[in-house]
Amino acid sequence: MVKKIFAVFLTFLLAALSASPAFSAEHTIKLAYLVAETQSTHVAARDFFKKTVEEKSGGRVVVELYPNGVLGGDRQVIEAVQLGTVQMTIPLAGVLSGFEPKFQLLDFPFLFKDKASVYKALDGELGDKLNSLLLPLGLRNLVFAENGFRHLANNRSPINKPEDLKGLKIRTIESPVQVAAFRALGASPTPMNFGELYTALQQKTVDAMESSTPLFYTSKFYEVQKYYSLTDLFYAATVVLINEPFFQSLPKDLQDIVQEAAELYRTEQRRISQEQENEMLGLLKDAGLVVNEISQEDRNLFREMTLPVYDEFKDVVGEDLIELARKASQ
Repeated sequence: MVKKIFAVFLTFLLAALSASPAFSAEHTIKLAYLVAETQSTHVAARDFFKKTVEEKSGGRVVVELYPNGVLGGDRQVIEAVQLGTVQMTIPLAGVLSGFEPKFQLLDFPFLFKDKASVYKALDGELGDKLNSLLLPLGLRNLVFAENGFRHLANNRSPINKPEDLKGLKIRTIESPVQVAAFRALGASPTPMNFGELYTALQQKTVDAMESSTPLFYTSKFYEVQKYYSLTDLFYAATVVLINEPFFQSLPKDLQDIVQEAAELYRTEQRRISQEQENEMLGLLKDAGLVVNEISQEDRNLFREMTLPVYDEFKDVVGEDLIELARKASQ
């Protein structure tokens, strides 16, 4: 009798497990990124990309999300996507300059005048040209999404003019362009992995950083920084990368579903990012952070002082790509 009951229970258990997505799925996509669950990248990945792929594929594809850098930093996870041990990642686009130097274009200071020009460029010809450079590396960019315009935070004083940066130890991403830009402004740049930044600020290894507002807030940098200056110095895009051999291994209908879900993700993530930017700037002020605007006249001074960066890197990036970015801002 006991054996019979156990056999019935086992039958029902196996039936339940085989009916669940994890067991019936033909393909599993591991999607990893650095940011926290509260940031727009994760919210949109959960609510739009994952949901759309799983529902439209009828459970043939399962998407597993790995936020908070649990699978490594941006560069580590991009390498894992190249190897195919992770199928997808959403890093800062600028990190790709370590894999394809022409992506350094997206680290240029004051490259775009506003978000409309960003979207025109990255969703158009410029984005297509950059994306084509990734395919030989075993990577496909499904869409460009948003980290946002990035501002300066520090513990010394508000930044209003370029001279306020003189001698300031500032963390940058591992980008030769960003390092050159901050040197041109008189700062002392220190390339550093994002995962090390909070502790470095806490221990005063560096005094300053640059970041978009939502990332600054969700990463709680206001706990270790005093001043936040709205410079719009850089615009940071993100990329939705997938392993190219994995993508090609999917049937055409699943490829289309993944691409459509990524495009929906892009629309919704940008929307959520903008909402968070507006909301979280207020929350930063409430938390005691000193926030200051930069006048257009002073912003022009920053722009003029960083113009030599364009000349320094134009041969690496290509004048054709620089021109496409400029046209989008006209």
